Amino acid sequence: MKFSKFSQALSKWTGSPKTFVAAVVLICVWAVTGPFFHYNDTWQLIINTSTTIITFLMVFLVQNTQNRDTDELHIKIDELLRVTKDAQNAVLSLDNLDQKELHALRKKYKAMGAREEADHTQPFPACDADIASAKTAPAADH
Repeated sequence: MKFSKFSQALSKWTGSPKTFVAAVVLICVWAVTGPFFHYNDTWQLIINTSTTIITFLMVFLVQNTQNRDTDELHIKIDELLRVTKDAQNAVLSLDNLDQKELHALRKKYKAMGAREEADHTQPFPACDADIASAKTAPAADH
């Protein structure tokens, strides 16, 4: 099994409510056993070592999940840019730019947005999808 498939399955499992409840139950069991072990160093070492190891491994799991999610979003946005008539296809290759170039491009788009002055009180203009869905939607009875 590849690491990405393993980490995807593990992230779904660790992010589930059942796993959270199981973790709370384990902590409660550990806390209840304190008086039996007289709250000694070994008792404390068990929880400290366990949580340290789990946290260390979860860092890699979370990073892998975030990388995968970011890649998926980039692909989806790239596809939207590709099919949008007025989009600048040059932005599809932003991955190759360094930090300075990205910052300069961001300033350019901020300036473009400042010039536009959108009126947020008005609805969006109708697009082709709105017109097509209006033609196929049944008339509402009022």
